[in-house]
Amino acid sequence: MWKDFRAFALKGNVLDLAIGVIIGAAFGKIVSSLVNDVLMPMLGLLVGGLNLTGLQFTFGGAVLKYGAFLQTVLDFFIVAFSIFLFIKALHKFKRKEEDKPAAPPKPSKEEELLAEIRDLLKQQQQSR
Repeated sequence: MWKDFRAFALKGNVLDLAIGVIIGAAFGKIVSSLVNDVLMPMLGLLVGGLNLTGLQFTFGGAVLKYGAFLQTVLDFFIVAFSIFLFIKALHKFKRKEEDKPAAPPKPSKEEELLAEIRDLLKQQQQSR
């Protein structure tokens, strides 16, 4: 069972997924900081000092903090768009690598021998 698990865990796809999750979490924190610390203050200045996280509605004894929800939704869209652009750039670089022509494979010993035989037969036919 341990061998099967190790073979599964060390497959490229699982490792790539784990790396992607870790980088995605770190990237999400960076984009959240960008939204909270850079974009939202500028957006607040543009709309007259409005702070979305402070928006709330009191309904009886319950407080509905819809501003915090709007902030989270905005964070999600910015993170999703940033990841979309990042993946699009990665695919563009990957396509460039795939478009490069590969060197032709070296002929095998059998192919080299057959080519020599062919050349000898051509020489014999030309000498007749």
